[in-house]
Amino acid sequence: MSQRADVVVIGMGPGGEEVAGSLAAAGLSVVGIERELLGGECPYWGCIPSKMMIRAADLLAEARRIPGMAGASTVSPDWAPVARRIREQATDSWDDRVAVERFEGKGGRFIRGSARLEGRGRVAVDGTVIEASRGVVISTGATPVIPPIPGIDAVGAWTNRQMIEAETLPASLIVVGGGSIGLELAQAWARFGVRVTVIEPMERPLAMEEPEAGEEIGKVFAAEGIDVRCSSAVTAVSADGGGITAQLQGGSSVSAERMLVATGRRANIAGIGLETIGIDPSAKSIPIDEHCRVDDGVWSVGDCTGKGAFTHVAVYQARIATADILGRPHAPATYHALPRVTFTDPEVGAVGLTERQAKDRGLQLRTGIGKVATSARGWIHGPGNEGFIKLIEDADRGVLVGATSMAYAGGEILSMLAVAVHACVPTQTLRDMIYAYPTFHRGMEDALADLHR
Repeated sequence: MSQRADVVVIGMGPGGEEVAGSLAAAGLSVVGIERELLGGECPYWGCIPSKMMIRAADLLAEARRIPGMAGASTVSPDWAPVARRIREQATDSWDDRVAVERFEGKGGRFIRGSARLEGRGRVAVDGTVIEASRGVVISTGATPVIPPIPGIDAVGAWTNRQMIEAETLPASLIVVGGGSIGLELAQAWARFGVRVTVIEPMERPLAMEEPEAGEEIGKVFAAEGIDVRCSSAVTAVSADGGGITAQLQGGSSVSAERMLVATGRRANIAGIGLETIGIDPSAKSIPIDEHCRVDDGVWSVGDCTGKGAFTHVAVYQARIATADILGRPHAPATYHALPRVTFTDPEVGAVGLTERQAKDRGLQLRTGIGKVATSARGWIHGPGNEGFIKLIEDADRGVLVGATSMAYAGGEILSMLAVAVHACVPTQTLRDMIYAYPTFHRGMEDALADLHR
């Protein structure tokens, strides 16, 4: 069978849904294809439900900080309302009916199935070939990487999906991987009483961010009773009775009831027929230009492009691709000010280059740090005031090329830093600004002062 459409979108995660919905609303004939749930990872197993979980855990932590600040407090963690809220308010119990109806209400046509390219402008799904006259958009997302550790496939190791779906909590948990996902979920469950051990092969957690952030997170986790073992790789995994044992490099081991694997994600592009449009199917990601074009009549957005596995990147690219398909003027995609937030407590917001990345590019740098605890707002805040603002300046140009805001509201402080990096605001202009007092973001003044000490 053969059908026709103006545009076919393969993969209806945040980026694909944005492209497909916008093009359909603009009057184009659009077919959106998704093998799982329309909306992708973010609303069902990622950003939304995980932050609901973290919000609940942070409330517990705040209640435990009341003694010495506002009287006495005791709290008894209960996972049941968290699991219920995730099902009722975030994931719709993993039913995408509302999302499908929203897309179809814009005029789009939805097909649930696995799609494969059959050359430019041709997409096959479940025995039907759809010919796209205007183009094809690839937005197939990413999937968790399961490292080739002996025994890991036999112990029922979890990814973030099983963590989000859990209705009851285990007594103990091993987290393999000390990146953003692993740390967020580890801290959240530990605050609900789960005994957590984090195994990270690098020398510190959050190894891709500034070393100061990883060191600070390590101290916070230790104070909360979370066992973080860095420079320690898992060499084998086995099940023993009701638990899981991980053998570690050096001969030690750790056991727990459950194991979470959070060692990154890879572009989900295998088996979708990239070779039929001249793209190496074994590539790590789909190459795109500044208009999100792969080739004539083919665009790609989201995690599969390798530009950053974040919902905000996918939606940003989707708007560029949509404008390009419609022939509307648009600014080209740039990634020099890519923002990212690890939603631990304290949050770790970062934008642009780290100090190491900037040095590797041969830039002449100045760096400055302002500590949250020594700022007026940090002193007022009291317990939970760990963190800092770190600035990375290209000294030759006098502009920021990167920054980190680690604080109770680090992700919110990041907004001003993202503007500064994106717009290349001169650091002299930043020094000349008025910063509201007493706020967390006023710590920027301390970081700027240290930058030019």
